[in-house]
Amino acid sequence: MEVFLERIHQLMPVLGADALVPIGHLTPTGFVVLEGSQAVLKERASAHSYPYILAIRKKLIQDGTLIRNGEHYKFTRDSEFSSPSAAASVVHGGSANGLLAWKSKGGKALKELEAI
Repeated sequence: MEVFLERIHQLMPVLGADALVPIGHLTPTGFVVLEGSQAVLKERASAHSYPYILAIRKKLIQDGTLIRNGEHYKFTRDSEFSSPSAAASVVHGGSANGLLAWKSKGGKALKELEAI
């Protein structure tokens, strides 16, 4: 079955279907933002209501995972978060619903993709 699924993952992008194109990685313990992804520079006001967002962003900047790249931050390595929402909040610089914020190239939200 795994070989069959691997073949589907290889063929879908060739056929122009983005249903299986990763927008990050859901893992058993959370969500991984991929190396090269971008995050906003400025935190939004909602970040101050959730100190963990500020703490995580600060840690990622200090350890070199997030580096300034022009008008945004860039992830220098894959980074796992406890949930899609935690990852989206760090990327957006404030409170975010990961099931709605993460979208495929075709514009489908993670919530829609999970329902497939």
